[in-house]
Amino acid sequence: MNQRCPLDEQQCGQVIRRTEEIVQRLAQELGIDLPMIPVLFDLRGRSAGMYRVKKNQRVIRYNPWLFSRYYRDNLEGTVPHEAAHYAVDMLYGMARTRPHGREWQSIMRLLGADPRVTCDFDMSDIPQRRYRRYGYRCVCRHHELTSIRHHRVIRGARYYCRVCKQLLVAAG
Repeated sequence: MNQRCPLDEQQCGQVIRRTEEIVQRLAQELGIDLPMIPVLFDLRGRSAGMYRVKKNQRVIRYNPWLFSRYYRDNLEGTVPHEAAHYAVDMLYGMARTRPHGREWQSIMRLLGADPRVTCDFDMSDIPQRRYRRYGYRCVCRHHELTSIRHHRVIRGARYYCRVCKQLLVAAG
């Protein structure tokens, strides 16, 4: 599979403009200041879009592979979805709301968009991130944790078996 961005400059420009339009509309209708934030086309995996705040840096990320295959659906669904997350963050703060709670749903309805949480796209031929897996065990079985959870364990996180409720420990 070719790993270059499958969207051309014109399509990327349209997505950015659509994002700007929705953010401006939300700012006007909600009566709040919503400065435009960066839009990136660097998301991989099963998500079509993501609103992220990291160290007070806000960004909207889109999956160019899913956009290229389902361009119109994402323009109409994913773009308002992520812009709504941004508006909820600026209105209420991310810590005070659920990701797809009633505040987010009301903003989606304000936009006339379907407040669905996920999309149901065919993911075959879409590059997806593969995580290394690490073996862990409990009293009753063997578990495999992704590298993300494994590294959290190294930093002190604890995971428990859902069946026997025992602490998972590295197998090996």
